[in-house]
Amino acid sequence: MTITMAKDGRLRAVFRPRLAPLAIAAMLASAPSHADWRVQPTLNLNESYTDNIALNDKANEKAQLISELNPGLIVTGTGRRFQFNTVAQWHHFAYSNDRLDNTLDHTFDFALNGRGELLDDFLFVDVAATQTPRSVLAFGPQVEGAPYLGDNRVDVRTWRIAPSLRHRFGNVAQLDMSYSRDGVDAGEFDPFSNTIGDTVSANLSSGPSQRSLGWSLNLMRQELDSDFGGNTSTEMASASLQYALTRRLALTASAGYDSYDFPTLRERNAGRNWSVGFDWSPSQRTRVNASIGRHFYGQTGRLDASHRSRHTVWKIIYGDGITTSRQQLLLPSTIDTAALLDSLFAASISDPLLRQQAVANYIRNAGLPPSLANDINYLSNRYIRQRQLQAVSVYTKGRSTAAATLFRTERIALSSQQSDSPLLGNQLANLNDNVREQGVNLNYTYKLNPRSNLNAATSYSRSRSITTGIEDERSYFRIGYTRELGKSLRGVVELRHQRGTYGFNDSSYRENAISAGISAQL
Repeated sequence: MTITMAKDGRLRAVFRPRLAPLAIAAMLASAPSHADWRVQPTLNLNESYTDNIALNDKANEKAQLISELNPGLIVTGTGRRFQFNTVAQWHHFAYSNDRLDNTLDHTFDFALNGRGELLDDFLFVDVAATQTPRSVLAFGPQVEGAPYLGDNRVDVRTWRIAPSLRHRFGNVAQLDMSYSRDGVDAGEFDPFSNTIGDTVSANLSSGPSQRSLGWSLNLMRQELDSDFGGNTSTEMASASLQYALTRRLALTASAGYDSYDFPTLRERNAGRNWSVGFDWSPSQRTRVNASIGRHFYGQTGRLDASHRSRHTVWKIIYGDGITTSRQQLLLPSTIDTAALLDSLFAASISDPLLRQQAVANYIRNAGLPPSLANDINYLSNRYIRQRQLQAVSVYTKGRSTAAATLFRTERIALSSQQSDSPLLGNQLANLNDNVREQGVNLNYTYKLNPRSNLNAATSYSRSRSITTGIEDERSYFRIGYTRELGKSLRGVVELRHQRGTYGFNDSSYRENAISAGISAQL
């Protein structure tokens, strides 16, 4: 399978908003002169040998020696009224033989986030921008398995500017209002619709004086302008109550009305909704928030449960709602790796700065991704109903640290197939209609001594098109050794093996590889 690239994106110029530099400048101007700034260049060098660079079937396997150079930059700034951080990295690939079709010579990705308090406890602004590689389909080679392959891959850029205000009515109530303008752009890959969105939301909630009975009123309206879908809109209105039976147990209820304006496969796109549930915190280390209810598209439920002990952290999240690929790219609904490990390390490291460094070191040494229990977020121009279960458990004791993650996702298309026709083509027209994904990941790190670690990871995932019956399976295993060579220098040697099947062309692949690299924080 080859995903071809168009020469020009029709809305490409629009995704360079003139307001972005002004918003960042206003945010930074609010920072006091004693703000703490840190600029840290990074450099990674890596040599790897693979016996199947393109993840082809056995008859088409080709071996290759790959050299990779990754210069990067990390910038963080913290002040009394602002926070700013950005991470950028360039990846340059060189090959021992002639460069093969669908391989890349370079890639670039970055993530920028900032929040500023323009007026004390009243006016705020949030800014964000990213460029990250994404898999076009849930089937075929995935970005995570071979970052140097161009097949089934596209770089997606996002940006978001969101001013907001907050006003407190004494201890009785609080009003939060926000406006967000954002965009998603696949550059020269025209089949994924470039979109610009405008969202206005308001929330009026009870204040701290309402101890037994809490309440909130919510309004939201979003308008999207896209290449293929035209103008679409979403409106939501809801009211919720929370009644405390005891200090640790509260009953919850909500009612509202949702309306979606897009070309649909269903009879209606609007209707009432309701839910009932509870919020239970038997201790400071355990919390369960759950509800069941009904929307116009069917029965729904939600669960957010967490538990922390001296050596473990457990978290389970389940959600059911209408979403889009662009929404998940802008506001990913994943379990943040650093936040989860921070809650685990809090039992042994009380200082937040030292704990942050310990979390960063563990993520780097174990090779963990920024998000745990993360399914394959393929691209689609359609509105979908998504049921998503994510579960994570992290364990640390003595010299051992382990993380186990599980995910299961079902996406059912709600809007018409016409907007995805340019993305999939005639042969794969129904592939993204209804897709079910599931997988498990295991990571283990053993500290051999203060400067050396042994790391192992394995994963299995499966994607199935419910409409066509096409199914892909992927399994992955790696084992590595890392050693601190100096204060800011680290070496790593890894062996990996992966295999899988491509259901759309009824083929299978396997790969064995070895790599060695050095990373430095300058």
